[in-house]
Amino acid sequence: MIRITTQKVILHVAIFIVLLPLVTATQKHTKKIIHECSDHKVLELSPKLSFQIILHGILLWASMGFLMPIAILVIRMSNKDQNGRRLKMIVYTHAFLQILSVLLVAVATIVSVINFENFFDNTHQKLGLALYVAIWLPFIAGIFRPDRGSKNRGVWYAFHWLIGVTVTLLGIVNVYIGLQAYNTKTMKSTSVWNWLFSIEVGVIAFIYLFQEKWQYIKQSGGILGNESVRPTDQEASPTQKKEISPMA
Repeated sequence: MIRITTQKVILHVAIFIVLLPLVTATQKHTKKIIHECSDHKVLELSPKLSFQIILHGILLWASMGFLMPIAILVIRMSNKDQNGRRLKMIVYTHAFLQILSVLLVAVATIVSVINFENFFDNTHQKLGLALYVAIWLPFIAGIFRPDRGSKNRGVWYAFHWLIGVTVTLLGIVNVYIGLQAYNTKTMKSTSVWNWLFSIEVGVIAFIYLFQEKWQYIKQSGGILGNESVRPTDQEASPTQKKEISPMA
């Protein structure tokens, strides 16, 4: 009973946080901070606006470009782990990273709604709005996780995995789109940030693929190790067989 009540409270709080920036966006009066220049809309960056844009970018990178991929890598460690205590720590770490990621996205969205023009007339803003709603789905699904062995566990796992991976991939794509939008609006180079982010994504992708084969590598190493230490019956000499047979 207490668990159900807690789930309802968390769900209501989540819905409130989801809707708050959306309602604020419809009520906010937009500020004209752009001017026409060579058929381009070049953003005039005051020190305050520059800080707000950088803060918005860092929050979204930390959330969708770092914490969510790391959370996926962490939970994949539980696939072959049979240790109950270690398994519980992995699940708690995964949940903590997901919650922190959702909170950072909420803060980044509020920063955007309050300080930026949000006409949702470009890909970055449209995809960002969709991701802001979608990122709550794996979080809410985690709250209502069925018990292991229940008939709905498989369906829940498929949904939780699919939506989590999809949001993470689209979040990474939107980071690239955001960097490109910043470059277009301000005419400032973002090549260094693109390279650094690409290196990070490459490392995460390598670890993700390596995790898939790690268990096989460990098993292969164990088999080869046993075979190298323990001779087979065909390789054993007659003398060795005589020494072994009485012990059997």
